[in-house]
Amino acid sequence: MSSTSPEAWRGKRCSVLHGPRPAEVEVDVTSYSAIAPGTDLSDHARVLTRVHDAVLAGDRPPVRPRGVVARSWSRALDLGLDASRPSAREPLPFAAVEQRRRQSPLSLVVDELRQVLVSVADASSFLMVVTDADGIILWREGSPRVRLRADSLGFMEGARWTEATVGTNAIGTALAEAAPVQLFSAEHFEQAQHPWYCTAAPIHHPVSGELLGVVDVSGPALTLHPVIAALVESAVKLAESRLWRHHEHRLERLRQSARGVLDTVHGPLLLVDDHGWVAHQSGIGARDRVEVPRADRLIAVPGLGLCAPERLGEGWLIRPREVREDIVADLDLTGPPVLRLRSDPEPWVTPMTQRHADVLVLLQRAGRAGMTAAQLSTAIFGDEEHCVTVRAEVSRLRKAIGGLVTTSPYRLADGVKLSVVPPDVPVRG
Repeated sequence: MSSTSPEAWRGKRCSVLHGPRPAEVEVDVTSYSAIAPGTDLSDHARVLTRVHDAVLAGDRPPVRPRGVVARSWSRALDLGLDASRPSAREPLPFAAVEQRRRQSPLSLVVDELRQVLVSVADASSFLMVVTDADGIILWREGSPRVRLRADSLGFMEGARWTEATVGTNAIGTALAEAAPVQLFSAEHFEQAQHPWYCTAAPIHHPVSGELLGVVDVSGPALTLHPVIAALVESAVKLAESRLWRHHEHRLERLRQSARGVLDTVHGPLLLVDDHGWVAHQSGIGARDRVEVPRADRLIAVPGLGLCAPERLGEGWLIRPREVREDIVADLDLTGPPVLRLRSDPEPWVTPMTQRHADVLVLLQRAGRAGMTAAQLSTAIFGDEEHCVTVRAEVSRLRKAIGGLVTTSPYRLADGVKLSVVPPDVPVRG
């Protein structure tokens, strides 16, 4: 392995990683698998080692690394990581891991993941790992022999496996790319990880689109089988379908527990859970979600106006404070973005991130036609390759402002009138 420093290498990186691919190694990449059926794993590992060594030495490799690998190596070097010396792994204390497990929605489906993966893991000498959205390993199960080898890498419960911590690895790279990733042998940045393969896929909440974590299968590199990627995909689909069913069951329990009260309440109303998902509605057009309720503030619901949430069992009763069909709002960009709803006696105000403000500006310009995830991706990032990121951002936006934005397509809800106050323009009182 060359001892060339990251600083010396960076000047050569563009031509090495991103130059033209030699004609003799053109490939048709049809999935995120690191190998094709019939690949000689030993030979392939040796080629990848030469690629890794050449690239980090600033030389032209025998073949260009896959795009996902090249991008990740670039990020690792930009962070100043050293491939020859693993960074320190300092796992969280057990109590902190237990707290994250309790708070993670993935605790609802980890048993199903075990059923799909762990029995195969024992037979096939690999590990099943589940992380949260921060890349912290919350659960790790599988072959005792492989667990022991993983311990020497710091690949254990409580460890953070992001690219910033351990370089190119399937978990951290899946988080960075917002997509499934499989890595084989020397595609990992750190030399200590070269004896491994890893296959990881993000899990999103099927209702909100929120990133919940990553499912990963890892094992000795020379035991990688092409079916592993399909196995991980199946596990993710199962987990997301079970999360959807948990969501539906929770809303049904809320409806049943509140039935007595709902029978005695008249007028337009919504019954929602703690995340703003609608379990029951009366006297208002169908909607799926409103702003997350809080007892100490009014919330805005198109069709109901400003509402005062009332705690009702495990959920919230949402009723209008006053009858008003339209919601008039100002997006103030004269400083840090702020959304103000015009109301009496006090305006409703919430801070916005710059990205969420950008989304609202785009939706206001789009009008009734709205925008698809692909259109938002193009408007924000310049291409259609960031649809997953866009969906997650809009999900977070809707969690903050609820029904002011609707989906399919994304647009301002009926009854919402939004004005944008650009920088250096005073806000009307």
